[in-house]
Amino acid sequence: MRRIKLIEVRSELGAGTRGASLGVDALRIACLNKGCDYFRRFNAVAVPDQNHVLFEKNHFPFAKHIDSVYTVQKAIASTVEQTLRFGEFPVVLAGDHSNAAATIAGIKAANPYKTLGVVWIDAHADIHSPYTTPSGNIHGMPLAMALNEDNRECQRNELDPETEFFWRRLQNLGEEGPKLSPEHLVYVVVRDTEHEEDAVIERLGIKNFKLPEFKAKGARQIAREIYERLRFCDLVYISFDVDSLDSRFSKGTGTPVVDGLNVEEAMQLCRALLENDRVVCFEMVEINPTLDNENTMAKNAFDILETATDAILERLRMEDVTSR
Repeated sequence: MRRIKLIEVRSELGAGTRGASLGVDALRIACLNKGCDYFRRFNAVAVPDQNHVLFEKNHFPFAKHIDSVYTVQKAIASTVEQTLRFGEFPVVLAGDHSNAAATIAGIKAANPYKTLGVVWIDAHADIHSPYTTPSGNIHGMPLAMALNEDNRECQRNELDPETEFFWRRLQNLGEEGPKLSPEHLVYVVVRDTEHEEDAVIERLGIKNFKLPEFKAKGARQIAREIYERLRFCDLVYISFDVDSLDSRFSKGTGTPVVDGLNVEEAMQLCRALLENDRVVCFEMVEINPTLDNENTMAKNAFDILETATDAILERLRMEDVTSR
């Protein structure tokens, strides 16, 4: 990899609260207000969204707008795959977190024979399926897509055949079957879950570094332990949902939760994780300026994004020097 490519995804079809489609533009405004040239330094591509269908009737109560979500996710996965095949490092700036399933699918499509590890920095586990969801919002389902996990043991919903059809298509996006093994998924500061999610997390043995452990050990030690758990993974993808921040710093997101990271801790964690040369993609999601005051969330998120990008650039420069 020689350079960063920004992939802008404004789809908010998976969210329960409207406004995440404006997150990328809120980051751009934060950048302008800071007097920074970030968005001039890197090439960017915008993935077409289908947000217009939000004005139409939803026909899928347990996976809202899943047909249009599938259309968007195919485009995201293709863009991520192409970016990686061109030797570029994708930094994905997305609306709602359902889009991350497509990012994972794109990484695997570009590297079908390599083992992928995922670091999920989030307040939420996002491991519901249409069979278990209490809301029908697909941003709570991306890891169930990537893991090919239905959690039928905790089923509460009976699906119609069309919902099942599109759910299987999403689970098999890019390549058939799971893109990820449970032992190669690590949660950081996940703290707002439903009992169905708790059950599947326990059954699959997924590690969650909760806030007290993070506070006790610090970002660098947590990063070391994450990479020890992912030691058999060839590649690593880092997904950063801004609601991983404590609700004091994250009003501008659809589902803020107390007892999260502060901005400095998030910056330290992203830097420590992105210094590892196995990381091939970084994603930031769920900024919603319609719920914010004075674009505060995007300002905080942009500071984290700059720190993460600096760590990526330093690593790419080092790789360039050592490859000569």
